[in-house]
Amino acid sequence: MEYKKILHNSDIKKLAMRSALLQSSYNYERMQGMGWTHAMLPALEKIYKDDKEGLANAMKDNSGFINTNPTAAAFLMGLIISLEEKKEDRNLINSLKIALFGPLAGIGDALLWFTLLPIVAGICSSFAQQGNLVGPLVFLIVYIGVFLSRIYLVKIGYDIGSKAIDKLKNVSKHVSKAATILGITVIGGLIASYINIDVLLSIPISEGHVISIQQDFLDKILPKLVPLGYTFLMYYLMKFKKVNPVTLIVTTFVLAIICSFFKIL
Repeated sequence: MEYKKILHNSDIKKLAMRSALLQSSYNYERMQGMGWTHAMLPALEKIYKDDKEGLANAMKDNSGFINTNPTAAAFLMGLIISLEEKKEDRNLINSLKIALFGPLAGIGDALLWFTLLPIVAGICSSFAQQGNLVGPLVFLIVYIGVFLSRIYLVKIGYDIGSKAIDKLKNVSKHVSKAATILGITVIGGLIASYINIDVLLSIPISEGHVISIQQDFLDKILPKLVPLGYTFLMYYLMKFKKVNPVTLIVTTFVLAIICSFFKIL
């Protein structure tokens, strides 16, 4: 199918500005998923103007779980919207999104929150304590510069997606498979980082000696075994039993309170 360019510079700039609302509907089910969809929606509506089913599928996929650096997300938005414009395979689009949002989160946080802004804030605070207006003005200028960099990042992502799409087509199956593997690896890392379930129970074996079920048994088999098992259980209930995620969240809270009260977990 011949590619027809639909989006213009004004659409790309609009996407960049709307990316600032990425965390406007932050929640523990999909993290930034709703804000991501809100930012992408005008461009998606223009791309799928005469295809309601295509728009519905694109909105469903884009509203999935994502948690990345708000500024670096602009680059990924540009890349994904270029693939949407090309009407690429949905599996390829989803795999690239899942594979890239984790690394971009690490890069964006390291460069902005842990390096650039703290250094600038430290220097500018020193000026501000001396009553010098240069301090707050410089920090404001740098912060505005970081904010406006979204326009540049979206444009880069969009251009890269447009130029690389032909190459991606030729190796789409391999790229999709590799991106899926990388995405699963990232999700696995998130499980180990975000989910902490420790079994507090212990087994007394002699006077003054006990065996910790968590440290001496479960961790010896596989570290983070309980969080992994609980994650698979939640996935099974949502995917195959169609249990409402809100129900699972409430149930998790209740179980956490009960198990904590009885010092089980």
